Amino acid sequence: MSFIWEGISAITWQQLVMYIVGAALIWVAIKKQYEPALLLPMGFGAILVNLPGSNAIDQTLPGVGEVHGIVSWLYETGIASSEALPLLLFIGIGAMIDFGPLLAKPSMFLFGAAAQFGIFTALLLAIALGFSLPDAASIGIIGAADGPTALLVSQVLNSNYIGAIAVAAYSYMALVPIVQPLAIKLVTTKKERCIRMSYESSAVSRRTRILFPILTTIIVGLVAPSSASLVGFLMFGNLIRECGVLQSLSETAQTILTNLVTLLLGITISFSMQAEAFVRLDTLFIMAIGLAAFIFDTIGGVLFAKLMNLFLKQKINPMVGAAGISAFPMASRVVQKIAQEEAPGNVILMHAAGANVAGQIASAVAGGLLIHLVTSFM
Repeated sequence: MSFIWEGISAITWQQLVMYIVGAALIWVAIKKQYEPALLLPMGFGAILVNLPGSNAIDQTLPGVGEVHGIVSWLYETGIASSEALPLLLFIGIGAMIDFGPLLAKPSMFLFGAAAQFGIFTALLLAIALGFSLPDAASIGIIGAADGPTALLVSQVLNSNYIGAIAVAAYSYMALVPIVQPLAIKLVTTKKERCIRMSYESSAVSRRTRILFPILTTIIVGLVAPSSASLVGFLMFGNLIRECGVLQSLSETAQTILTNLVTLLLGITISFSMQAEAFVRLDTLFIMAIGLAAFIFDTIGGVLFAKLMNLFLKQKINPMVGAAGISAFPMASRVVQKIAQEEAPGNVILMHAAGANVAGQIASAVAGGLLIHLVTSFM
């Protein structure tokens, strides 16, 4: 019993806060089913690494010295030194994505770019609040609405806030169905939300589907070399899907690989959720900036669509611009749901899906550009 009491007495108030944070993440994952594959291991890991003297982190063994615990080892090998886990996850994401709607209507690329506005808004907010440039850029990438990109950028830039950034990025991705409708309605009228769009389905040839990931990787690699690995792994996953001769590997990438890496990523992120580094005022600022980034992403995409409508004869439903964020496929589903509620029978899903997959590419490119810009100034 004395050992139990010693353990309890060693718990700090910061660790108690992390137990509450961990429990909240687990509750959201199970009860609300928001990103359960990631939030549940993150929540459990937050509790695990904050147990006093937990050997999941570093520990000292008699006659051996200090050794890495399992969570510490996973973090060092999978994120800190190799970027392996986020990039492997991109293969699975790429294998899931159908770029057909985007290839059938390439103009949707513009919305993918416009909906990255929140990244740079968040970057400026973070700098204004006194964060260093690498940390500000890492916080800004929360606006990519893409967890693996946020993790990779913050790791490459050696941010001090990887844990808070990961929690913010994935939490707000899960809350897209709540955050986006509010932001959309803030800058649109009911009449605009009721705009109907025709969709002429044009078949995209197999050759085009195969060439697209190859050419995209080459073009992005030449224009923005810092984005090459992000975009390259995403496109490699898509090539596995579209080549037609690796069906079993495509299914493996979409299911087994994605699930396994997501599981490991969630528990690994908890390394940077240790109480002394996480329970700080800075964390609250990061959560607030992350929310602002998501809101401005949505607003940026919507306003760009409204700007285009000034010059178009056939108007675009501005909500399509909101689907340009990288949260796939949630953003396109949210946009379609609002369109259906505002005008029953209004189907803009294919346009929204095109913008949504464009956002996947745009967020990866934006992440690479941020890395390049920050390292250029350092």
